[in-house]
Amino acid sequence: QVQLVESGGGLVQAGGSLRLSCAASGRTFITYAMGWFRQAPGKEREFVAGISWSGDSLKYADSVKGRSTISRGNAKNTVYLQMNNLKAEDTAVYYCAAGRKMAMILAPTTPDYWGQGTQVTVSS
Repeated sequence: QVQLVESGGGLVQAGGSLRLSCAASGRTFITYAMGWFRQAPGKEREFVAGISWSGDSLKYADSVKGRSTISRGNAKNTVYLQMNNLKAEDTAVYYCAAGRKMAMILAPTTPDYWGQGTQVTVSS
């Protein structure tokens, strides 16, 4: 059974940092692109960051560019999202996603797999 399990969410003050983790299991994700999306209350799910299977290609939403870094673990089955200088508007449920191609984890309609999500709340 394929699973993507996120961790690392929580409550943080504005200006603080969080590191989200996503552990993939149930199949090998070495050749899969992986990424992060978020969904705030009353809003649609949106792309946050993506990384290719090799780690050579990185994509970020403009809203987090310069404040966030996506990376993969050495085993390639783990992906991280380091978020700095957090703002109240970063408050959302953050979802990990995986797709067979990089293009598939750049939009919320095309990933092959999703995690259950982890809540990030930024207090101002």
